[in-house]
Amino acid sequence: MYPDSEDANTQEQTAPAGFEAIAVGPSLTVASLDTSMAWYRDVLGFAVERTYEREGKLMAVALRAGSVEMLLTQDNGAKGSDRVKGEGFSLMFTSLQDIDALAAGAKARGATLDAEPADAFGMRVFRLRDPDGFKLAIASQRPA
Repeated sequence: MYPDSEDANTQEQTAPAGFEAIAVGPSLTVASLDTSMAWYRDVLGFAVERTYEREGKLMAVALRAGSVEMLLTQDNGAKGSDRVKGEGFSLMFTSLQDIDALAAGAKARGATLDAEPADAFGMRVFRLRDPDGFKLAIASQRPA
């Protein structure tokens, strides 16, 4: 329980137990599941773990890259098919692989990078966007 602001100086404050997550599983709503599934699979190298259908129509795709899982879902257009996706949001994927080689491979398979590989904050990182404009950063720890 948190004290009232008037009592803050007179009562001992207790903080809630610390949150300890072990993974994050983002779900992105995309304009075209087929387009986005192909891009994540063919450009970045994600594996398609599972597809979800309803009445014969593809509704979602579960993807995996190493131990990272991600879900793509179909935008139903209820908020307008032209609505902006991915504003103010970015996903960072950390890898032990060579970042320059990953960036070169993504570019060779059709990706346009927002930022070429560079050293920043003790990591090597490049940035790009998926077909819906979701911002992605792919980073690796630099060798010590």
